[in-house]
Amino acid sequence: MRVSTILDHIDSGDMALPKFQRGYVWNRDQVRGLMDSMYRGHPVGSLLVWVTQAEGADHRGSNELAPGVVRLLLDGQQRITSLYGIIRGKPPEFFDGNARAFSDLYFNIESEEFRFYQAQRMKGDPFWIEVSALLRQGNAGIGQHIRRLSQAQEVGERLGEYIGRLNKVLGVRDTDLHVEEVTGADKTVDVVVDIFNRVNSGGTKLSQGDLALAKICGSWPEGRERMQESLAKWRQSGYHFSLDWLLRVLNGIVTGEARFIHLHDRSTVEIKDGLARAERAIDASLNLISGRFGLDHDRVLFGRYALPVMARYIDRRGGHLSGAKERDRLLYWYFQSGMWGRFSGSTESTLNVDFEATEELDGAIDRLLEQLRLWHGSLQVEPAHFRGWSLGARFYPVLYALTRVGEAQDWGTGLPLKRSLLGKMNSLEVHHIFPKSLLYEHGYKRPEVNAIANFCYLTKDTNLRISARPPSEYFAEIEQRLPGSLESQWIPLDRELWQTENYPQFLEVRQRLLAEAANALLDELLQGTADIAAPLAAEILSEEPPEALKDVPGGIGADEEEKLLQEINEWLQERGLPQGEVELELSDLDSGTPLAILDLAWPNGLQEGLSQPVALLLDEPQETLQIANDCGFRHFTEVAMFKRYAETEILSLAAASDLD
Repeated sequence: MRVSTILDHIDSGDMALPKFQRGYVWNRDQVRGLMDSMYRGHPVGSLLVWVTQAEGADHRGSNELAPGVVRLLLDGQQRITSLYGIIRGKPPEFFDGNARAFSDLYFNIESEEFRFYQAQRMKGDPFWIEVSALLRQGNAGIGQHIRRLSQAQEVGERLGEYIGRLNKVLGVRDTDLHVEEVTGADKTVDVVVDIFNRVNSGGTKLSQGDLALAKICGSWPEGRERMQESLAKWRQSGYHFSLDWLLRVLNGIVTGEARFIHLHDRSTVEIKDGLARAERAIDASLNLISGRFGLDHDRVLFGRYALPVMARYIDRRGGHLSGAKERDRLLYWYFQSGMWGRFSGSTESTLNVDFEATEELDGAIDRLLEQLRLWHGSLQVEPAHFRGWSLGARFYPVLYALTRVGEAQDWGTGLPLKRSLLGKMNSLEVHHIFPKSLLYEHGYKRPEVNAIANFCYLTKDTNLRISARPPSEYFAEIEQRLPGSLESQWIPLDRELWQTENYPQFLEVRQRLLAEAANALLDELLQGTADIAAPLAAEILSEEPPEALKDVPGGIGADEEEKLLQEINEWLQERGLPQGEVELELSDLDSGTPLAILDLAWPNGLQEGLSQPVALLLDEPQETLQIANDCGFRHFTEVAMFKRYAETEILSLAAASDLD
């Protein structure tokens, strides 16, 4: 079927997008690649449509479907949406995304390349042609460009060649795309979603949450948008939750079940009311966690799938807890769930167990704690639990919470780093107590260098002042100037442990001090009921083995490398581009298990929402490169190649862009 015919079918209501489809997610790199492939006649894949009766078909957008049968686009949404936006000059009716991803695309008839508009490079240049305008105007547009080109002296005898290239651009409208059809009375939404997932195995599969949302949007078309508004509100506060996660909370509050299928037969009134209650309960939960522990940022928020249980409990209590004791015991359960990865395995079955524990409010928290003990055993924190390493380890948020809850002091000002003083997490910086360069020089490996027990938190100014000085030098100065501030950050005062050759012993002692602080906090939360943390029976429960130091690939290996990355960030800032995140950690969202550490990365692209995620990886093993690629990052291993990408694909050659 020709592209132009497909677009006509969309306009007439004969082709649409089913409600269970996600929104538009392509960036400019992908759009440009599609147009380049179609211009050159390269294959761009087939489409998959579901042929069904228009009556009762749940579709995206407010336009009416044509009577009779309708084709609902299952596979090919991103391609067709991009082509519609470029050829029509506007997004289709069902569009949900960033229209800038396909607007202002230009074609150079000399070099035959597609690029998005850059004023300094393209303004007044007759060789750059706006693609959308040309496609809308058709032959009339070619006539205008012929007259324009004829006036350019450099065109000469190549005018005919250039006209042929303009016609090739127009020919994109007549490209034939193979269309596979799914038909039959037995093809229900559930069956079609399963077919989609099988066909789209190389892309992002539709989850059961997507199917539940499709059911919801069938009777409440604004449902998806309303939920996105809630997610955007939390995102502005530093918490990044997924639509599936919000549906989990909604499901727990409305049905008391974890499986999404229980939402399918709920009325619109129930869903709307449930969403409002879920939002209030989530806000209350986040306020409790942030206010009590200082976990006020996405990177330190662990146990996010404990939140549906907290939210359900708070909702069932009418949104109000009875007092500080109930609050702290609920937070004790949350903290323990996060530390031990309560929901990192079978999320649905674990949620169901905990939802059931809260069915009756009397004794609900005791039942939640009992489930924790049955599942994990001892709830006491041991020094070995702080043997993990990197910012993705589960005990990294524990260290952050201890810093914010206790009397940990800044080593520059002596002020307590309390939650009420500093606000967001990025007001604090992670400080390596023993500098990385010093440890690498002495032969320590990355897991030892980045051990949690080698982390503390300081203000930015203090972190810069200490820089890469060894503890044997700066600890003595701090202890003399601010007595007690080292102890407030659980630093052993035995000066022999401040020597680099005794670094392993330093870690052991600090791990013990951190475990003692964590248990003291947990005992305080239990308010005199610390026996809850005791093992059920010594003969049944064995002590948990120490957490091994797992070598997560990636990360900065030397001071010279770190300095080079800082220079790259400065270079980008001078050109109006965003600085990258140093040592971005890719982690499993559910378990928090670190997958890899990227030296310098832009998870939202150098142009947020318009270009793909990018990473600069210097002297990294193939494993790190593969993980970055699997996570959707375009990666560069050489500074020169990265700069060339930034200049030629993001900026103009003169490093001055004007991307409206």
